[in-house]
Amino acid sequence: MNQANPDAVSRNILVLGAGELGLPVLRNLARRARDVDGAKISVLLRASAIESGEPGKQRDVTEIRQLGIDIVIGDLVKSTIDELAIVFAQYDTVIGCAGYAAGIDTPMKLARAALQARIPRYFPWQFGVDFDVIGRGSPQDIFDAQLDVRELLRAQDQTEWVIISTGMFMSYLFEPEFGVVDLQNDAVHALGSLDTAVTLTTPDDIGMLTAEIVFAKPRIVNEIVFLAGDTVTYGEVADKLQAALGRPFSRSAWSEQYLLDELAREPGNMMRKYRAAFAQGRGVAWDKHDTFNQRHKLPVTDVASWIKANLASNGHD
Repeated sequence: MNQANPDAVSRNILVLGAGELGLPVLRNLARRARDVDGAKISVLLRASAIESGEPGKQRDVTEIRQLGIDIVIGDLVKSTIDELAIVFAQYDTVIGCAGYAAGIDTPMKLARAALQARIPRYFPWQFGVDFDVIGRGSPQDIFDAQLDVRELLRAQDQTEWVIISTGMFMSYLFEPEFGVVDLQNDAVHALGSLDTAVTLTTPDDIGMLTAEIVFAKPRIVNEIVFLAGDTVTYGEVADKLQAALGRPFSRSAWSEQYLLDELAREPGNMMRKYRAAFAQGRGVAWDKHDTFNQRHKLPVTDVASWIKANLASNGHD
């Protein structure tokens, strides 16, 4: 990739991880790469994932191979920065899709490896909220680690970076463990207040939009790109559940203070960190009109459609 040319495109792309987000990104990159001369997609996976006897893992590996994607064996957690840099240096674009499961220190380790490799273009794992607006010292300490990565990337000019802000994965809002939507008891527990808003996007839509962003002309450079499947208040989520499922939902709010007190009782609890951070309502929602998908008229799944497809048709109505 010739960085001096704004029309130069990523051609030799490595995706880190093939999980909930990685697979949709890989599918869409493979689809879009067919129209780009000489484009080649690779994915970095642990040896244990490739050799796993688990049917789901086998199915994913088979799909990746059928898409014509090269599999590179590596371990983001166990490998050193030097070892990762040697791998990354073989590509012109690296896209982080490993998520937080790899640990709080991994995003910085990968960013350092990307810069050490002097790769032309890096998409860090930042598929989430607007960490700049949230600022430092939020209840979720992972957010500070993500700000550290942004500072590192902004402080250099060798490697172009693109950050994709997506809000929360849409399905996460409806996870029983998250506690916002309680389908058993037909209840919505708002984080902060019923008027607090949250931006939500499905991993499939993020995958499609990421591929569009990667191959966009002129090339997107050193920019934060905002996406949104939907931006809704928790009160509106209750309205949409009622409309789709045909039954009333009770509404209550977990105040920011209540959630901070809950977190103080169990400071290491990841779910409580997220709840308290989202309850603050800062940097977790933005207007759909200003998003990449809206500007380019790319259709995405909104909350009402997601409920209809995933809840109304699954015996929850």
